[in-house]
Amino acid sequence: MSLALIVALPFLGAVLPGLAIRAGRTAAAAATGAVTLLAFLLLLSHAPAVLRGEVVQTRIDWLPALGLNATFFLDGLAFLFAGLILGIGLLVILYARFYLAKSDPMGQFYSYLLLFQGAMAGIVLSDNILLLLIFWELTSLSSFLLIGYWKHLPEARQGARMALAVTGGGGLAMIAGMLILGNITGSYDLTVILQNKQAIQASPWYLPALILILLGAFTKSAQFPFHFWLPHAMAAPTPVSAYLHSATMVKAGLFLMARLWPVLAGTPEWFWIVSTAGLVSLVMAAAIAFFKDDLKALLAYSTVSQLGLITMLLGFGTKAAATVAIFHIINHAVFKAALFMTAGIVDHAAHTRDLRRLGGLRNLMPVTFGIALLASLSIAGIPPLNGFYSKEMMLAEAAETVWITPWAMGVLATLGALFSVAYSVRFLAHGFLGPVREDYPHQPHDPGPGLWSAPAFLAVLIVVIGLFPMATAAWLVNVAAGATTGQPVAVGIYLWPGLKSAALWMSLAAVGGGLMSLGAYPRLRARWDAAPRPDAKRLFDGIVEPAAALARSVTEGLHNGSFGRALTLAVLAIAGAALWAFSGAEHLAGTRAGLTATPAPIALWAVMLLAALATPVLHRRRLTALILTGVVGLLIAPLFMLFSAPDLALTQVSVEVVTILLMLLALHFLPKETPAETPLPRRLRDAGVAGIAGLGIGALAYAMMTRAPAFAPISQYHLAQSKPGAGGTNAVNTIIVDFRGYDTFGEIIVLGIAALVIFALSETLLRSPSVVARLASTPRKRESGDRHPMMLVVSTRLLLPMAMMVGVYIYLRGHNLPGGGFVAGLVFAIAYLMQYMASGYAWTHARQRFDHHVLIGWGVLIAALSGVGAWFLGLPFLTSGYAYVTLWPLEEFELTTAAIFDLGVFLSVLGAVLLTLASLSRLALRQGERANTRAYDSEGDR
Repeated sequence: MSLALIVALPFLGAVLPGLAIRAGRTAAAAATGAVTLLAFLLLLSHAPAVLRGEVVQTRIDWLPALGLNATFFLDGLAFLFAGLILGIGLLVILYARFYLAKSDPMGQFYSYLLLFQGAMAGIVLSDNILLLLIFWELTSLSSFLLIGYWKHLPEARQGARMALAVTGGGGLAMIAGMLILGNITGSYDLTVILQNKQAIQASPWYLPALILILLGAFTKSAQFPFHFWLPHAMAAPTPVSAYLHSATMVKAGLFLMARLWPVLAGTPEWFWIVSTAGLVSLVMAAAIAFFKDDLKALLAYSTVSQLGLITMLLGFGTKAAATVAIFHIINHAVFKAALFMTAGIVDHAAHTRDLRRLGGLRNLMPVTFGIALLASLSIAGIPPLNGFYSKEMMLAEAAETVWITPWAMGVLATLGALFSVAYSVRFLAHGFLGPVREDYPHQPHDPGPGLWSAPAFLAVLIVVIGLFPMATAAWLVNVAAGATTGQPVAVGIYLWPGLKSAALWMSLAAVGGGLMSLGAYPRLRARWDAAPRPDAKRLFDGIVEPAAALARSVTEGLHNGSFGRALTLAVLAIAGAALWAFSGAEHLAGTRAGLTATPAPIALWAVMLLAALATPVLHRRRLTALILTGVVGLLIAPLFMLFSAPDLALTQVSVEVVTILLMLLALHFLPKETPAETPLPRRLRDAGVAGIAGLGIGALAYAMMTRAPAFAPISQYHLAQSKPGAGGTNAVNTIIVDFRGYDTFGEIIVLGIAALVIFALSETLLRSPSVVARLASTPRKRESGDRHPMMLVVSTRLLLPMAMMVGVYIYLRGHNLPGGGFVAGLVFAIAYLMQYMASGYAWTHARQRFDHHVLIGWGVLIAALSGVGAWFLGLPFLTSGYAYVTLWPLEEFELTTAAIFDLGVFLSVLGAVLLTLASLSRLALRQGERANTRAYDSEGDR
C-alpha cells in the first residue's frame, strides 16, 4: 500500500500550497516540501529490500476481468528514478522559494509542481501499462501548466503549447504500441510483459509496436527529430527547467526505453533506430549548444545532447552499454540540475542570461562561480568529477560498436564529447572569466544561502561521487542496471583506464578539440551564422497551422451553431452504424415470449402516447407543453409499480415533481413570444430524424426483450448478493450505494457541478447591468388577490416538519425497503420548494441557516470518507461493511457503512436542488418580487 501512497501523496498534497500560501511563502514551500519529503521517506523505507534484489509490489484490484488494476512495483530501476524525482524535487522546492518573485503566485506554482511530481512517480512505479499511460499523459498536461506558468509571456504560452502538442502526440502513438504489447502477451502487467521477450520479438507486430513506443519515448525525451520543443520550453521559470531537464519530464522517455529494454532490445531494428537517433541527437545538439548565447538555451541543447548519449547507449543493446546509460542518468541529473540553478542565479543577479553581455562574474559572484565550475567541468568529463567516469565508459562502448563502419561510432561519439567540452568551457569562459563588465543592467552579486544552497549541495555530490564512485554510486548502478537488463550487474568504476584504453585517447582528443574550438570560436561562429540551417520551429508551425486550419474548416462545417444539424448528423451516423451491425442478422425479433397484455398498462401507454404527441403540437403553449411532459413522466411511475419496481416508482415521482417545479420557475424568464416556426422542409427533416431515432431505439429494445440473454443477467447476482454482500434487502439501494458505488459517487459530483454552474450563470446575469435593466423593465401582469395566500402559507409551514420526518424515514429504511438518500433528498427539496412557492424567496432564504454550496461539499466529502475508511482495512475504495447490534431496550438493528455513503448522497442532492432553486429565485426577485412582496413577508413573527 505504501507504493500507492508514494504516488498519491503529491496529488493529495497539491491542495496544501494553495491553503498554506495564506500564511506566507515560506509556509507554502514548507507544506510542499513536507509532502515530497514524506513520499521520499516512504521510498527509502523500501531501500533494504531493493538492495537485496527483491521486487516490492502493491496491487489494488478494480476490474480484473479487463486487466484494469492499480498495480505498482518497485525494483532497482524504479527506485533510482523515483529517488531522482523526489530527491531533486526537494531541492527544486527549496530553490523556487527564493527564486520566484513576490508577484508570482507561489501557491499555484507548488500545486502544479506536486501534480507533475505525482504523475512522474506514477510512471516509474506503475506495473499496469494502462495505468502508466494515464500517468504519461498527466505529465504532458501538468508540464504544460509549469512551462506556461508565466502565462503573461507569449513565448511561455507558445512553448507550453508546443511541448503539449509534441509530447501528447507521441503519447497517443505510444498508447497504440503498448496495447499491441498487451495483446501479444495477453497481459497488461509489466511484470508479465517483461517475461515474454521471445513471444514479443517473434511476433509480426513487434516492429509496429517498437516504432509506436519509440515515438512516445523520443518525443518525451526530445530526441531527434523531435528535439525542437525542449529549447522553446525555456520560457518556464528556472526551477521548472531544472526539474524537467534533470530528473523528470525528459527522463520519462529514457525510463520507458530502459524499462522495456529486456523485451525490445537485442534486435537489428532496435539497434539501428535507437542508436542512430541517440547519436544524431548527441552530436547535433552539442554543436548547436556551442553557438547558443542564452545560458538556458545552451543548457537546453546540452540536455538534448546528453539524453542522446544515454539513448545511444541503450540502443547498443548490450548489458555493459545499458549499465553505462544508467550511470550517466545519475550523473546527468546531478550536474544538469546544478547548472540550471546556476543559470537562474546569474539571471537573478545580473538580470540577463546573454553570454555576450556577461563576463567577469568570477570576482563578483565567487560562490556561484565555484558551483558553475564544478558542474561545467563534470559535464565536460574532466576528472575526478562524476561526469568523467560515465563519459569514459561511453567512449569505450562506442569504440567497440560497429555502426555503418567499425570506426564511425567511435569518431562521432568523440565529436559529440568534443562539443560537450566546448560548450561547457564556453559557459565558464564567457560567463565568469575575463574582465568585469561595466554595462550590467544590474550590479551582480552572490545571493543569500537560500538560493545557492540547493546547487551547492549538488556540487558537493559531483565531487563526492567523483572521488568515491564505488562507495557512493556503484551500488545504485548495480541494482538499477540489474533491473534494466534482467541480469546481475557488478560495475567497476575506475579513475585510470590504462594507456591501452581507446577511451583515454578519445577523451584526450575531445578535451583538446573542445579547447581548440573555443579558441577558434569567432571564426567558427561566423561560419555557423552564414551556414543555412533548417528552423525546427518554422517546420513545426508549417505542420501544425495547416492541420489546425483543416480542423477548423471541418468543425465549422459540421458544428456551425445549428443544434438541429449537429443532432441530425449524429442520429444518422448512429443509425447507419446500427444498420450495418444488424445487416447480417436473419431476424430482428427473438423467440422469447412476451407478457400478457392487460387493460391497465394499455390505458397508461395510450395516455402517455397522446401526451407525448400533443407536446410538440402544442409547444407554443409552454405551460401546457410542460404539463404534458410532466404527465408522461408521472405515468411512468405506475408502470414501474406494475413491473414490481416500487423503488423506481418512488424515485420517478420525486424527480418528476422537482423537475416540473424548477422548470415552471425557469419558464418565468423565457421571452413571452415563442420563436417563429421553422420552414416546412426543416420541420420535415426534424420529424424524419426523430422518427428514425424513435423507431431505431424501439426496434433495439424489442430485439433485446424478445431474445434470450446470451449471458446470465447481472440482476441475478445483485439479487442473490444484496443481503449477504451488502447487508440490505433492497437490491436497488444496494446497487446504488454498494455494488455501483463508484457510479453514484461520480453522479453526485456531476450533480453538484451542474448546480454550481447554474449558480455561476445566475450570478453572472445578476452582475450584468444590461440584464438587470432588462429584468427590471420586463412588464408583469397585475396579480389578483394575495401573492402569498394565508391558507397556503400556514399549511406549507405545518407540512414542513412532517415532510422532513417522512424524508428521514425514507432515508433510514432505504437499505431494506423502497427509499434511500436520493429520494430522501428530493423529499426534503420538495418541502423547501413548497416554502418558496408559498412564502417567497426572501422569507424562506432568510430563515435558512446553511449554505447550499457547503451542503454539496459536505455531501461529496462524507461519501468519499465513507469509502476511504475501507483502505485502512486493506479493502478497495467504497467497500461497505455491516454489523448487527443489540442495545437495550431496543431490539437488534443493523449498522452499515453504506448508510454513511447514502447520507452523502442525500446532502448532495438536497444541496444541488436548493442551490438551483435559490439561483432561479434570485432572478425572479430581481425582476420585481421584492417590490411586490407584502410587508408581512419579511416579518419575523411569520
